[in-house]
Amino acid sequence: MAKTSFTVIRGGRVLQGRRADAADILVEGDTIGEIGPPGLAAPEGATAIDARGRLLHPGLVNGHTHGHGGLAKGMGDRWTLELLLTAAPWIGGNRATEDNYLSTLVGAAEMLLKGCTAAYDLTFQFPTPSVEGLVACGQAYKDAGMRAVVAPMVADLTFYEAIPGLMEALPPALRADVERLKLAPYRTTLANMRKALKAWPFDPDVIRMAVAPTIPHHCSDAFLKGCLKLARDFGVGLHSHVSESKVQAVVGLQRYGKTLTAHLDDLGLVGPDFTVAHGVWLDADDMRLLGDRGASVAHNPGSNMRLGNGLADMRGMLDRKVNVAVGTDGSNCSDNQNLYEAMRLASMVSKVQGPDIARWVTTEEVLRAATEGSARALGLGDRLGRLAPGWKADIVFLDTGHVNWIPFNDAVNQIVHTEDGTGVHSVMVGGRMVVENRRLLTLDLADIARRIEAARARLEKANRPNKALYERLARVVGAFCPGLAHAPYHIDRYGGGHHDHYRDHRH
Repeated sequence: MAKTSFTVIRGGRVLQGRRADAADILVEGDTIGEIGPPGLAAPEGATAIDARGRLLHPGLVNGHTHGHGGLAKGMGDRWTLELLLTAAPWIGGNRATEDNYLSTLVGAAEMLLKGCTAAYDLTFQFPTPSVEGLVACGQAYKDAGMRAVVAPMVADLTFYEAIPGLMEALPPALRADVERLKLAPYRTTLANMRKALKAWPFDPDVIRMAVAPTIPHHCSDAFLKGCLKLARDFGVGLHSHVSESKVQAVVGLQRYGKTLTAHLDDLGLVGPDFTVAHGVWLDADDMRLLGDRGASVAHNPGSNMRLGNGLADMRGMLDRKVNVAVGTDGSNCSDNQNLYEAMRLASMVSKVQGPDIARWVTTEEVLRAATEGSARALGLGDRLGRLAPGWKADIVFLDTGHVNWIPFNDAVNQIVHTEDGTGVHSVMVGGRMVVENRRLLTLDLADIARRIEAARARLEKANRPNKALYERLARVVGAFCPGLAHAPYHIDRYGGGHHDHYRDHRH
């Protein structure tokens, strides 16, 4: 049996609740053993870390991202969610397993350097996930040294099949082109995920799998039920993009005669292990249902604005006992993996929706969502998100000599409103230093940059036909889907009269 190693972190200011007092932390293996006043006793031979001039806070947890988006960073500007889906063959086509590994790896590197120690990654392969591809994604996180939940993002209907009338709106030649984008039959996809779950080679305490039926109406009911059974059979989470855009919300009503959340609940998917991604267009009943079932919402304020989807109601969710996580979304649609920015935006999005400060979320609520809330969404809420004895030693060391912390007035307010990732000095994951003095210890970033540039150049050439197809399709999708979004859609967020969400909330 391996001997337990001890590390003592001395001289830092340790965030606990709203306080950040001077304290020492004793780490036993990968877990916090004790937090006490300066001079805390430590076993002989314990490794000492000097944390003077540092503010220590729990590792941030990214409640929703897409590792496959790393290679598509910055490739688009004015695109809606529906145009982003249209662009998928261009920005993500012709990928080899190594490409998706590198794409995930660069995202993991960015997250660690910006204080994020765990992520819920909805990764994609066309036309169906493979064991090899999912293991490569998990390996990227292992090599970087961070925790992850890897969830294959799957569907059995294409975007064009899922949006009523869109296929018919395409000229015959374009219709023939998109017919070639067919996804694998759902039984094939379920079988491949089952194989990956059975053969998963990683410690589930560090890197585990989940199942992500990508968007409800992109999945047949039989497929959704199959995803539910798979998740139940293996005791893993479910994650889906629900009511992200107004188009999704309108299509849900057209297809099911009820909201997407209500339909998923009818099928049995909504429960403590279920996470809604985005939830911009959830109404009060949706939120109440999610809260009653113990479900989570991954709030991605940057992506929601970037894609023109609107402003999610975090206060409404919290009031209805929904567990709220915070996410960045993928670099293909939010362009960075910075949880500090996501927290700041979550705070600002709450405040910009009206002058009633009672409805504004507090910085403490935002920080809790980006730590404990996201950890709960990942299924790791009993061990991540706090600096406390018995919790994993995932710790961020902020440099209080950095300009972000001059002056140091309020730890929580400044983590959410002031810190932007540039003040991150060091990062520990499970008792192991993975970033030290702003340098990633686990990876050679220069080598990764060379490999990624070679992949980028090759994929740019290989996907030129897909880019040309996107440009032709975008003219149709860019006109058709906004037409759907102008359809009346009334939601009641506040428990009173019904509001036209588009009009009243400036989406």
